[in-house]
Amino acid sequence: MGGGILDSGDTSCQADDPAHGPCGPGPALDFGGRPPARGASIGARHGAVVTSSAPRSVPELLLWRVEQTPDEEAFRYPEEGEWRSLSWRDALARIRAVSCGLHSLGLEPEERVAILSSTRMEWLLADYGILCAGGATTTIYPSSTAEETAFILADSESGVVFAEDDAQVAKVSARRSELPHLRAVVTLDGRPSGDGQVLSLEELLERGRSFDAKNPGRFEQLAHLPGPDSLATLIYTSGTTGRPKGVELTHDCWVSQSAAVERSGILNHEPILQLFWLPLAHSFGKMIGTAQLRIGFATVIDGRVERVVENMGALRPTFVCAVPRIFEKMHAKVLASVRDAGPLKQLLFRRALSAGRARAQALREGRSPGPLLALEHRLAERLVFQNLRRLFGGRLAFFVSGSAPLSREVAEFFEALGVQILEGYGLTESSAATHVNLPWRCKVGTVGPPLPGAEVALAEDGEILMRAPWIMRGYHGMPDESREALAGGWLHTGDIGRVDEDGYLSITDRKKDLIKTSGGKFVAPQELEGRLKALSPFVAQAIVHGDRRNYIVALVTLDEEAVRKWAKAGGLAGLSLPELSRRPEVHALVQRGIADLNATLPRYATVKRFAVLEREFTEAAGELTASQKVKRRVVEERYREILDSLYPRREASPVS
Repeated sequence: MGGGILDSGDTSCQADDPAHGPCGPGPALDFGGRPPARGASIGARHGAVVTSSAPRSVPELLLWRVEQTPDEEAFRYPEEGEWRSLSWRDALARIRAVSCGLHSLGLEPEERVAILSSTRMEWLLADYGILCAGGATTTIYPSSTAEETAFILADSESGVVFAEDDAQVAKVSARRSELPHLRAVVTLDGRPSGDGQVLSLEELLERGRSFDAKNPGRFEQLAHLPGPDSLATLIYTSGTTGRPKGVELTHDCWVSQSAAVERSGILNHEPILQLFWLPLAHSFGKMIGTAQLRIGFATVIDGRVERVVENMGALRPTFVCAVPRIFEKMHAKVLASVRDAGPLKQLLFRRALSAGRARAQALREGRSPGPLLALEHRLAERLVFQNLRRLFGGRLAFFVSGSAPLSREVAEFFEALGVQILEGYGLTESSAATHVNLPWRCKVGTVGPPLPGAEVALAEDGEILMRAPWIMRGYHGMPDESREALAGGWLHTGDIGRVDEDGYLSITDRKKDLIKTSGGKFVAPQELEGRLKALSPFVAQAIVHGDRRNYIVALVTLDEEAVRKWAKAGGLAGLSLPELSRRPEVHALVQRGIADLNATLPRYATVKRFAVLEREFTEAAGELTASQKVKRRVVEERYREILDSLYPRREASPVS
């Protein structure tokens, strides 16, 4: 393990100044504990000249960015074992060829073009090429089945689809007869068909260059064709329950939201380098992309999630967006490495973590740590925290967490280490972000204040209602559902929350996921699940269950790495994970974590019984969404017999 959150030798988060906040930035980034100037007009960064008319669409925003900083690095991506770089000028040349190639295929204004691919450089080039041709992008997760792919292509009436490789092309081909609107497939890495039905990306680019040469000025005309109200993106909800709905997001959604991100000042540090790996089919990824156009920073694109930590160490980004599952895995890995260390190092880590937590709490409460605590924290920094943070490259200003709730325990653990996680909130229906914590005003346990221009209200039952210029225009082809979701001019989120005196929003749970026991008590399952995963390093995933039941139970999956290390130390190394899941010693490990959780809960919310499953929930098995959220209804139905077995007529002794 190795490094610092800033360059080696910096002492991030050491100043005992309450104005910096417990998760404030380090001195090398020079926030000074105060928000940067807000409301700067577009073009203020890099000494750019402010244009007379503001961009009205994503293509106009892209063209503006290229005009302002044509030779600065826009993207970095892996190719043939090396990192390649694209300037804004070079990126536009490729986007131009894609756009003209699509136009040569007869693309109509607002006609949908789907992208079925993992996160990679070509995904972004295709997306911007579609928008610059006047079309609209339909996103499809690469993990989607042939049936799910066909549904989205048919429902969106997509005329063209970009398919990553032969396996993705095969999904489309398997249901081609059901897709009358589909004219062509463009494959990024796969084999072209030779008959024009499946084109290679290079064939499309050649068509585009030829069209562009014969029709000078046509690209510019097409790029200025979409207006603020034109459809830009059609994103299908991941479908944790029921049929996926196509969320219609206009150009104004992305343009206005990118302006709000800029005005918030969250990305006002210099220099900025983002490491991006999130699914671009998700609104979280799309939002960051348009913020990049507005602000003009460089982004490293590598969708290989298994390389995230390695890439951070090698590329030294200044911010990274992630989902809570990534932080949970990092948290578990750090704890596992400590358990494998000798007694002296374990003691040292516990003392350092205690000092980090105490300092963070003092700053959170507006108190300056006393001399003894300040000394303990300086020693913790030098002996423990700097080494841990070197894993993240040494320049990290912060992480951004979104897509699902981040448990307070995990957030406070990273906070104690001096690693800032800015949790945010939003839905596909709100073009991703409406709220986010800020580097100089971070409240752990909340999703932050609203972005400039967003409004929030709470219904009588606590449901969060939102209004902003970047709220969806509706669900594709579903007028009744659209009216219900946007009733009264507010987006009804389906989430339950509360707003504190400073305007910071906290999410309690999903409205439809709240458990009401047979005794009439309400329990928020996501909160319990997140806390259990943080309390027990052996728990990978958890589903808390008990709606209309007498008491609360849980399904638990094991963290394979942590359990195997424990098993090796205990002489059980030869057992498989399913065999370990049935061992009473493993059940005792999980029970200790549940007992720790129960000690903090009112009696009606305690987990009385649990079952340990043989494997983790996976996206491939249809149990997780692409953003790693558990499909609660799917899991409950799949494991119905096990759940029912936890409610016998005569209760056994409950977990203490």
